[in-house]
Amino acid sequence: MKFKELNIIEPILRVLEEKGYIEPTPIQEKTIPLLLENNDIIGIAQTGTGKTAAFAIPILQKLHQKLRKVGAPRALILAPTRELAAQISESFKVYGKYLNLKNLAIYGGVGITPQIRALRSGVDILIATPGRLIDLMNQKKVNLEKVEFLVFDEADRMLDMGFMKDVKKIASSLPEEKQSLFFSATMSNQIAELTRNFLRNPKRVEITPQATPVDKIEQCVFFVDQKRKNELLLDLIKQEKLDCVLVFVGMKHKAQWNFCRCNPWKQIAISENKSIK
Repeated sequence: MKFKELNIIEPILRVLEEKGYIEPTPIQEKTIPLLLENNDIIGIAQTGTGKTAAFAIPILQKLHQKLRKVGAPRALILAPTRELAAQISESFKVYGKYLNLKNLAIYGGVGITPQIRALRSGVDILIATPGRLIDLMNQKKVNLEKVEFLVFDEADRMLDMGFMKDVKKIASSLPEEKQSLFFSATMSNQIAELTRNFLRNPKRVEITPQATPVDKIEQCVFFVDQKRKNELLLDLIKQEKLDCVLVFVGMKHKAQWNFCRCNPWKQIAISENKSIK
């Protein structure tokens, strides 16, 4: 199947052709027609399957076909991290190149004042992390009364990061009449609860099997005091004679400490702008 067979409007087809995109991915082929037909969607798909275009293209098309300036966002996309929010914003910018629609990404870690100014100037599509959006809602700096499309991208990650309360508050504040989309790599009980509460007779699109740990991976848990975690880490590496280790830490300075302790002959500078080598 080709993109031109999906009833996509010419301005978006022109962008796809410029980018060399001829055939949709499976998630795009199945999701785009359902969204254009006004269905709510539950999409089970992992990163890298093309799901951003699967919801960005039909949302742009439907907003364009019913173009009107209301002074408030008509589409709201929630993402768990600022990196993903920025990527989604860029996708909307690319696919909407020839459309008169504005999008804005808002997230924490940067100043809130420029985001407030951008909201005042008017946006059609708002991409947000839950925490920053709640901040703006509490300050009454964002108007969500005109939202026609709601997207939860990587919903499972949002819940894993503790955004369940924020997600429910945001969703419950939106108009009842809207089209809603949930994208997740897994279908947990919490995700199922959210879909029951906020989706109407959704169509389910599942492209890849639900993500599960590989059966051959041996997993174990150590209960240890905070002060002894680093000592335990070093002891495990030495005892098991591990050649390749991936360590997840919560803060940058902890990554620096662990790297230097485990590799005392190496010195590196870790920053947000430099890769770890």
